Amino acid sequence: MSKRKPLILVTNDDGITAPGIRALLDVMSKIGDVLVVAPDKPQSAMGHAITINSTLYLNKISAEDAAVTEYSCSGTPVDCVKLAVNEILKKKPDLCVSGVNHGSNSSINVIYSGTMSAAVEAGIEGVPAIGFSLLDYDWNADFETIKPFIEKITLEALENGMPKDVVLNVNFPKLKKDAIKGIKICRQAKAIWAEKFDKRVTPQGKDYYWLAGEFINQDKGQDTDEWALANGYISVVPVQFDLTAHHSIQELNTWKWNE
Repeated sequence: MSKRKPLILVTNDDGITAPGIRALLDVMSKIGDVLVVAPDKPQSAMGHAITINSTLYLNKISAEDAAVTEYSCSGTPVDCVKLAVNEILKKKPDLCVSGVNHGSNSSINVIYSGTMSAAVEAGIEGVPAIGFSLLDYDWNADFETIKPFIEKITLEALENGMPKDVVLNVNFPKLKKDAIKGIKICRQAKAIWAEKFDKRVTPQGKDYYWLAGEFINQDKGQDTDEWALANGYISVVPVQFDLTAHHSIQELNTWKWNE
């Protein structure tokens, strides 16, 4: 008796035509039955935004006889996951994979990332999830190099089962396959963006701004995602969506709240 193929939901934040999601689709099609629901346009840095004040549209863009069913969505990455799980699929997928993002989602970037927010939303929906990112912002980045690693990580997650209420944030260094030293389980590095705004003026005299900034890694630890990536490793950070700072509860209970 043949083993049932896993049902895999594929999404991203760079848009359904991005080379990164095409590379991810290539790998997932070898592993299971695939549904693609992804934004119809780039939605980078959308975080966990959802659409509540305007309509959402889904357009089936794959042919009826296509091996993979694909939908483009007018909304955010999180909208894509919500619609896939609650409207399109008759049962929850066995796995949701998001990416491959064009650019880093390591360290503090996980907070802003549409790629990772899609994975987190899947986790909230009770679906095991992984977000994949490559440290190369080039639209024509080389995704072939990382495909074997994507496959390995995905198969490990399916075989072993994901930790409860945890999703994986996977980042790949921009290296050739033979130069990648391996996979490291890491913690998120403590880092910040030092924001700068480029202030300009329109021909009509109205001020406008372009957001810029510098990424500052404040963490010297050798167990972080930033260290792993800088030293030739693929970083895997387990991410939880329970944002409670459990370690601070005892201290806060010493405050005189009710006196």
